Amino acid sequence: MTQPPSTTAATQSQRLLLSRQADTVLNEATSHGRIPGVAAAVTDASETLYEGAFGLRTQGQPAPMTLDTVMWLASMTKPLVGAAAMQLVEQGKLKLDEPIGRILPEIDAIQVITGWDAQGQPTVRPPKTPITLRHLMTHTAGFTSDIWSENSSRFLKLHKLPRAGSGQRNALNIPLSFDPGERWEYGINIDWIGLAISAVTGMRLGEYLQKNITGPLGMHSTGFKITPDMRARIAKVHLRKASDHSLSVLDFEVPQEPEVDPGGGGMYSTASDYLRFTRMMLNSGYANGHQILKPETVALMSKNAMGPLRVKMLHTVNPNMSLDAEFFPGLEKTWGLTFMINEATAPTGRSSGSLAWAGLPNAYFWIDPVRKIAGVLLMQILPFVDTSALKLFTDFETTIYQSLKST
Repeated sequence: MTQPPSTTAATQSQRLLLSRQADTVLNEATSHGRIPGVAAAVTDASETLYEGAFGLRTQGQPAPMTLDTVMWLASMTKPLVGAAAMQLVEQGKLKLDEPIGRILPEIDAIQVITGWDAQGQPTVRPPKTPITLRHLMTHTAGFTSDIWSENSSRFLKLHKLPRAGSGQRNALNIPLSFDPGERWEYGINIDWIGLAISAVTGMRLGEYLQKNITGPLGMHSTGFKITPDMRARIAKVHLRKASDHSLSVLDFEVPQEPEVDPGGGGMYSTASDYLRFTRMMLNSGYANGHQILKPETVALMSKNAMGPLRVKMLHTVNPNMSLDAEFFPGLEKTWGLTFMINEATAPTGRSSGSLAWAGLPNAYFWIDPVRKIAGVLLMQILPFVDTSALKLFTDFETTIYQSLKST
């Protein structure tokens, strides 16, 4: 079938303009000191259209940011885990709409929190509906995050539980904040999917991903475990101080000997590596000589999977980790199978029906199946949606669309 003009490959003049203008945006942000370092890349369904890296891997250190700089993906881990789960759906080992308790009996013991009593203890009741894989993939199961949910934050502190990203199994033993299917609220759902993948395959999550997703795609600098080669290229996470907006370098690293691989946000990668994953999604599941997902699976993952429910603003309860977060306020957004979907054209030029999400240290990606382009922009700055970092991502994406529109 002939594609509309908007999906044709970029011309040489468009690529030159794209490269010049994208370089300008990224260089300006790092030159002015607002961003210590950034790596970004753009692809169509067959090849890379743009790559650029500016600034430093770590503020105060001489190593420059490069396209192969290794960075913490945080929640950009989730789509990789989602793709793995959908492979198992294709094989019949997981089912979207059957109770996931069939695979993970312990999830059936999780109850819904209804409030707090006079002694400061949570009051709970059984959920009205069993949790399914679809609930987990769309963040409608009832699990929330301690960054944006007072219930989850208070429960973790009360019981002295670790956070989900710790890789400790008991970090997931928190009550639901609402009944499955009742509403959308971002949370630790994908960590549970990681447990389900391990349960049906007998493999650690990282092992399964390397064998079936990252390995076949040639994502050799992507994983939960930081290899010596990856460590030589790693960037540190920075924290923006609310008082004076200065940046400090954090001594942070995802635990390297976890009890379970934290599927909700524990992977490290590079801009070049992650672009390979987005290209696979653009190309109906095929990339690097491998059919990672069936075309019909990619199509299923790319459409609203939660009916009338809608994505809402995430109100922070931990401003060091995240500011109040919502992409394109006022624009209707749904959720596919591990992706946010904008249901109208975004101000940046992103087409209606595009897929996207982000990682806590201001790591971002988008996949536009209409224009057949995808972009990745990685930084290592907290809090999430830091004003300068989010502006850079928005400016970068807008520049890409404007450049490709030009003749």
